[in-house]
Amino acid sequence: MRLLLDTHILLWCLGDDTALPSQARNLIADPANQISISSISLWEIAIKSRLGKLEGTIDDIHAAVLASGFLPLPFTLDHAAAVAQLPFHHRDPFDRALIAQAHREPLYLLTHDKALAAYGRAVIMV
Repeated sequence: MRLLLDTHILLWCLGDDTALPSQARNLIADPANQISISSISLWEIAIKSRLGKLEGTIDDIHAAVLASGFLPLPFTLDHAAAVAQLPFHHRDPFDRALIAQAHREPLYLLTHDKALAAYGRAVIMV
């Protein structure tokens, strides 16, 4: 299965946080699954870290993502155009960008954000 981690899932995973649901842990640990990390997530982390909403530095998180073996997923013009086609189930621009990527690639967005479930087949709620 091709998975895209939502930003909070990524942070929980990298931090080995107990908030990470066991279903998510199992999906991420399964070698049969391909795990992607969007450049959008690092952008979101950089902004929120700079605003004091997250602990840690973007450099440390970037290094951890690279060391994790997860696949980087750039945000392309096609992804940006896909955002315009999404219904407004969720207004957060970072989450909308991740959903657009999941739809275009195709990937399943692994999330704990119940509001994203409204986007249907591209979302796996954990």
